[in-house]
Amino acid sequence: MKSYCFLVCLLLLICCTDNGKKKDHQIIEVQKATVSPTLDGKANENCWNAAQWHPLDQNWVGEAYSYEDFNGRYKLTWDTDALYILVEITDDVLYDQKEDPFKFWWDDDCVEVFVDENNSGGLHQFSHNAFAYHIALDGKVVDLAPDREPRLFNEHVVSKRVTKGTTSTWEIAVKLFDDSYMDGKTNIPKKLFKEKKVGFGLAYCDNDGSKERENFIGSVFIAGEDKNRGWIDADVFGTLVLKE
Repeated sequence: MKSYCFLVCLLLLICCTDNGKKKDHQIIEVQKATVSPTLDGKANENCWNAAQWHPLDQNWVGEAYSYEDFNGRYKLTWDTDALYILVEITDDVLYDQKEDPFKFWWDDDCVEVFVDENNSGGLHQFSHNAFAYHIALDGKVVDLAPDREPRLFNEHVVSKRVTKGTTSTWEIAVKLFDDSYMDGKTNIPKKLFKEKKVGFGLAYCDNDGSKERENFIGSVFIAGEDKNRGWIDADVFGTLVLKE
């Protein structure tokens, strides 16, 4: 009987300890750039030559698509001021149906960067516990704010896109802000450092001319039928570990 009670208490302790804590998955080690990349869409710096390609191949929304319709991959690096992302997208049609950045921004072709500064996980749909930055073809950056309205976060994310034929190269710099971020206030981005963990995901909204996007392709495997959860729950983000 004593052994049984001890086992129950131990299981309760483990559950309480794990409750609310994100479990690290899709762990990627990211090497620091000795010279930070220039955001020109050319990707000819040594930091990119040394970085590893990662696939953008998880179909979160939509039917199966062909390789000619879409394929994507990305690289990562960092310095003390920002996380840098190189995204290479092959897409046969680039479509931006709404000039207004606040109108159905998720249904246009765009790169979406999910970032959780302290890798804490948890809900973030209407908070700044984490961010889901939608980077439009014109470079404008949109996410939802705690007042449940979309806002521009152009000061958080700077990008440059160069398109040749059906291939677009995006160079992106993302400043990281913690969950104390307040809209309309002065906020200081966090400094990055060796061994820091960052919650991260990447995705692409692909629309070939429809009213709604045909596909939403992500970088992280998400279990279950509902895979479109990154904009709500940072627990599904992967984990970056910053290295030197």
